[in-house]
Amino acid sequence: MAKPEYELSTVLNEDKPKEKLHRSLQSRHLTMMAIGGAIGTGLFVSSGSTISTAGPGGALVAFILVGIMVYFVMNSLGELASFLPEPGSFETYATRYVDPALGFALGWNYWYTNAITIAADLVAATLVMKYWFPDSSPLLWSTLFLGLLFFLNVLSVKGYGESEYWFAGIKVVSIIVFLVVGVAMIFGIMGGTAVGFSNFTKGDAPFHGGLLSIFSVILFAGFAFQGTEVIATAAGETSNPSNSVPKAIRTIFWRILIFYVLTILVIGLLIPYTDPNLLKTGIQNVAISPFTLVFERAGLAFAAAVMNTVLLTSVLSAANTAMYASSRMLWALAREGKAPRIFAKVNSRGIPMAALWVSVIVGMVSFLSSMFGNGAVFMWLVGASAMTGFIKWFGIAISHYRFRKAYVAQGRDVAKLPYKAKWFPLGPIITFLFLIIFVLGQNIFTESEVGWVEIIMTYMALPFFLLLWIGYKIVHKTKVVPLMGCDFESKE
Repeated sequence: MAKPEYELSTVLNEDKPKEKLHRSLQSRHLTMMAIGGAIGTGLFVSSGSTISTAGPGGALVAFILVGIMVYFVMNSLGELASFLPEPGSFETYATRYVDPALGFALGWNYWYTNAITIAADLVAATLVMKYWFPDSSPLLWSTLFLGLLFFLNVLSVKGYGESEYWFAGIKVVSIIVFLVVGVAMIFGIMGGTAVGFSNFTKGDAPFHGGLLSIFSVILFAGFAFQGTEVIATAAGETSNPSNSVPKAIRTIFWRILIFYVLTILVIGLLIPYTDPNLLKTGIQNVAISPFTLVFERAGLAFAAAVMNTVLLTSVLSAANTAMYASSRMLWALAREGKAPRIFAKVNSRGIPMAALWVSVIVGMVSFLSSMFGNGAVFMWLVGASAMTGFIKWFGIAISHYRFRKAYVAQGRDVAKLPYKAKWFPLGPIITFLFLIIFVLGQNIFTESEVGWVEIIMTYMALPFFLLLWIGYKIVHKTKVVPLMGCDFESKE
């Protein structure tokens, strides 16, 4: 039997042929993408800088706070995506349940989030390669890896799914091994004397810099969680989303606890925040990755080379996911008439080639690392990506809040939803409050000095988002969708 396909007409012209994305992703692809899709550059590469800046306790608190928010965001997204699996989910949900202008702004924000994340991950990949080839050109590695990512995405959606399945599997196994080795080192089972909690009491640990330092690393924690929401985008190309999406969402608590919170705790216990390898001001060499340092100190032969290989696959995996998500969102915007129609076209394999090419072009921002230095460019891109990610999570929360209110107002039974978010409306409300605090806390309530480039790169997403939202609203005279007018019938 042929695989079902998701048919959507190209926008603005009913005589044009229908465009199709193929539902070729299987449940195992979505589940593994949910488990490992967000484990990448933020956790493997920049976690050391987070601990150095805020201390082990500060870094742990930052990851816990962002983790709580992401838990509620993913619960909201699970309810939305299992009810209406759409490749352009964030734009679609906001358009249907809040305001078409908000949908337009969120759609372009999500595209930009992932497009700029491609560049950030490519810069991180060049940092990894510097470990083996310290004198090599960043431009060389950025070009090669960008070509590889394009090849993986241009094959087919199933090709993307398979590559991400194995990439994510490597990351998951690596972190589990890391946690086992780390716990053994903490109790002195391997790597010499038991460390215990001694590193939590050195200097002014565990909260180096106090409360304000936690704000200064929230962006890094937020960047580390970027990509958790990709399952909503992938649900539009999954064969059985009503079952696979809830299954993937139900693992979110354990993913956050095991792969983020416990990892930061183990690193903080094993490596003092004063360690010179954990640079505060930037990332110059991947050897500062705390994962590599822990394996080296455990006395494991070839640990550094093996771990850096894992780092490379993890970074490329994150970039692979970002390229997929950005091309699908641009495709979704185009078929809604919110982007040039050419981006709605797909080839015979169901790949939106024009949308993919634009994402590749934005990924070339990584080439700037050859002019300004890997560390500086990486920090700029992390700030830009994390802030747009916060905006994206805001859109998910408000869309879910309005979705549930409208669903009940129209007399529908919440118990019949494929997935019911926990603790509504507390979840979206907590998300709103956290996001306000996190956004205001960047570069404003921190004591550290920041340059104008860092401030611009961090906050440029906010006026860009508001300009899109307000501009679309003025031009198209859109209004907030009334609760009784929200569309729950149409599946396209």
